[in-house]
Amino acid sequence: MRQRIPPRLWRWAGACLLVTLLTLLLAAGLGGKGTLGLLSHSPGDQTSVTVEARLQRAFESQRDDFWIEASGRVVRVLPDDLDGSRHQRIIVALDTGQTLLIAHNIDLAPRIESLEPGSRLGFRGEYVWNARGGVIHWTHHDPGGDRLGGWLEYRGRRYR
Repeated sequence: MRQRIPPRLWRWAGACLLVTLLTLLLAAGLGGKGTLGLLSHSPGDQTSVTVEARLQRAFESQRDDFWIEASGRVVRVLPDDLDGSRHQRIIVALDTGQTLLIAHNIDLAPRIESLEPGSRLGFRGEYVWNARGGVIHWTHHDPGGDRLGGWLEYRGRRYR
């Protein structure tokens, strides 16, 4: 004799399936790998427009706290921030015109000594919204080993 499955169990299974599908769609919409919302891009890759468009949307909607890989043109190298952990500060412009501040922790990663305005800088880090375009931080290894961490890439060398 076959057992009948109660309608309540069907509703529960359907709700679980819906939550799973929505989670997958949300991750795909963010270009994500898992729940980090990682938007991958390699310098010179044809997907740069997509990554830049997503950064632009994140800026416009004031969304932040997601990981991103992209590249931009160095606009200006600012003086180091020496309060607390020391950071090398770099302004980069994306092809869309959006500017980002890169805050590169030089207590955890090597400084880029020969950085020149006009050159390309690849980066992987966490995006944090601000009214000027956003900040990219965590461009270094994770000293605790809990995260993948980020990097800067300049003239073929990775700084982590």
